[in-house]
Amino acid sequence: MTHALIFPILLPLFTGALLLLAHRMPLAAKRGLSVLAAALLVPLAAWLVVLASDGELRLYALGNWQPPFGIILLLDRLSAMLLLLTAVLASLSLLYACRGDDERGPNFHALYQFQLLGINGAFLTGDLFNLFVFFEILLISSYALLLHGHGQRRVRSGIHYVVLNLLGSALFLIGVSLLYGVLGTLNMADLALRVAEMDEALAPLVAAAGYLLLVVFALKAAILPLHFWLPRAYAAATAPVAALFAIMTKVGLYAILRVFWLIYGSEAGPLANMVADWLWPLALVTLLAGVLGALASRNLQTTLGYLVIVSVGTLLAGLAFGSEAGLSAALYYLLHTTLVSGGLFLLADLVARQRGNVGG
Repeated sequence: MTHALIFPILLPLFTGALLLLAHRMPLAAKRGLSVLAAALLVPLAAWLVVLASDGELRLYALGNWQPPFGIILLLDRLSAMLLLLTAVLASLSLLYACRGDDERGPNFHALYQFQLLGINGAFLTGDLFNLFVFFEILLISSYALLLHGHGQRRVRSGIHYVVLNLLGSALFLIGVSLLYGVLGTLNMADLALRVAEMDEALAPLVAAAGYLLLVVFALKAAILPLHFWLPRAYAAATAPVAALFAIMTKVGLYAILRVFWLIYGSEAGPLANMVADWLWPLALVTLLAGVLGALASRNLQTTLGYLVIVSVGTLLAGLAFGSEAGLSAALYYLLHTTLVSGGLFLLADLVARQRGNVGG
């Protein structure tokens, strides 16, 4: 099943498009279609985990254009695991949304599917430009999902979230353009080879592009000092949206792992492991900021937002070790912290509903 790699992208893409085209269909039909599509992602992702379990890298060249010229999807054990994690979290959060949260605004289910499209694409792509494209898809969907249900608090938090991520997108595009202008490719594997063999005179430009990408990924992952948008945004979102957002910081960490272990890794010549010395202090201050914020919070949802930052700091600390043991521990922690964080957002919403204190 060589085409199995494209299904986690096509399924939410076509489902979201159908939901938009048939936006006048009854809500029950929208719910059924959206839940079915999300549920189908679970066995599909499980099958991809089985395929990837042999340790081989699997490539899917869209349009049969081979690397480094075509759009490449790449499946390994890490991306397969994250696809399965996303599918499980998304399907359960969507079921919770069907109890009434999806009625607060139009096109909730279409936006939810496009969010899944962006997340799945980011985990599968083997190309930096297409990573940018999938980042934009998931961010645009998240803007609308964050504002879903309206309310002054959501709008205020949403504006901060949108402005910061638009700035991040601009920096991402500049960094990608700089790499392409210097090295002539954006395929990650090809970039790793060209960085290792490049003229040392080009190193400052390639390093500048790498630091720009680090800032962008740190913003997506909510690493200090670029973390301040997350608690308010997650607290303002509806519970199923906040639960799905629990995987979004992991997309930023995944991008750091892919780019700075592959392109700027130990084989990168003068730029070898260039961000390694930054990761450990960033992890510690992010952990500290998350803990202090959680202790100072007066709102349960805000507390959970800061606990997401704590999990980001913990995961970054595992990556900072730069060893197989540290990476294994971080990935093991990533699985359960994402599910627990998503479940806690849903539980907090149940507590708030029973107390009669649900923010609009």
